Amino acid sequence: MRCGRSLSPTALGPAATRASPGCSGSTRSASAASCWRLPGGGVAFRRPPGARWPPMARLLGGPAGPLAMPSSRHLIGELESANLLGRGGAAFPVGRKWRAVAERASGRAVVLANGAEGEPLSLKDRTLMATRPHLVIDGALLAAEAVGAPDIIIYVGAKHRAAEAAIRGALAERSNQLRSRVRMMSAPDGYVAGEESAAVHFINAGDARPTTTPPRPFERGVDGRPTLVQNVESLAMAAQIARGIDANTGLVTVSGAVRKPGLQEIDLGWTFSDVAAAAGGLARPVQAVLLGGYFGAWAPVDEVWALPIAAPSLRARGFTLGCGVVHALSEDACGVDATARIMAYLASQSARQCGPCLFGLHAIGECVRRLAARSPQASDLDRLSRWSGQLAGRGACKHPDGAAGLLGSALSVFADDFAAHQQRRCLRRSTSHPASLQPVAAVA
Repeated sequence: MRCGRSLSPTALGPAATRASPGCSGSTRSASAASCWRLPGGGVAFRRPPGARWPPMARLLGGPAGPLAMPSSRHLIGELESANLLGRGGAAFPVGRKWRAVAERASGRAVVLANGAEGEPLSLKDRTLMATRPHLVIDGALLAAEAVGAPDIIIYVGAKHRAAEAAIRGALAERSNQLRSRVRMMSAPDGYVAGEESAAVHFINAGDARPTTTPPRPFERGVDGRPTLVQNVESLAMAAQIARGIDANTGLVTVSGAVRKPGLQEIDLGWTFSDVAAAAGGLARPVQAVLLGGYFGAWAPVDEVWALPIAAPSLRARGFTLGCGVVHALSEDACGVDATARIMAYLASQSARQCGPCLFGLHAIGECVRRLAARSPQASDLDRLSRWSGQLAGRGACKHPDGAAGLLGSALSVFADDFAAHQQRRCLRRSTSHPASLQPVAAVA
């Protein structure tokens, strides 16, 4: 599979190119989205006048204060019936995860609300915590009641200061009894710090290193107790489901060659073209889309453009939305260069506990760097092709697996570009396009 035809701004139609007074930048009433803009565009939320909205849970646009708490008595079954999938990256069924903890809890479990968010291209979790802290707290409390957990830990990235302040402020509005059950923890910087076993290890031992060896957190986690580690968006959505609201929306961070990059709350039936239209349309022709962030995969734009974002349709094509990242790579940007910078970052974030991660990722990063610079060794491209198939499953955690998946997709989607770079040529106008892979600025 190689990168197919690019899509231009006009390919989206007039709705994608005409600005509207609303934050989505689209005049299509049926596909408007709530959107928290990046700094420079403000963080205000508003609806285009006269827009008709699809039924949505409104994670971003609902009440900001404490809500009346529903019963958690049958919540696990409701989550299973709703087929709610986790929003932290793995898309594991939430109800099944809660039931696994509840079956082992005996009244001594722990709920760990995971808001570490170390993905450079995502800002959904920090924005959700900063704007709807009570909804996150409600979800954590409902989870605790459902699985039999007297204790709750809210794990927030150390750099997400606005999110942490909002959670602390919301807790101050709750009862003393609730506050006594909740502990705030600052997650260390680092890409792997939000992985569930790394979060548990950090809380237990002060070292955020992930592992794949049993027991898993749901068996023995914080202080050796069964621990439910759940992404904060998943918890917020569980709180909505408990109130009888369908789980039909998701938070997606859109970046790259779109006119208005930022955070959107989208209907999960939308296509990628709908998402681009809600982001103001394409700013430049696009050749490929990065789905799911640095642990995701590159996809040719014409292969995914009309594809619904719902998990089953993505899975059928071998894709995942991961932590809710959609990055549009412009036609004049070099996919080899973009991939080189991702691989260099992932190598720098090694957990440093096994050879494949410590040495393998470094070697891959250097190999892609030489290719991006058009100064490769004779066998660099052959090495990458071989290593991309050998790395997965050999590490002490899943960090090498994610890197191998990203690399494999790049070698396929940008096959012509890699071949040209092996010959010391580049097919694009620039190998360092300013919009090719800039991290999304955070609102918190």
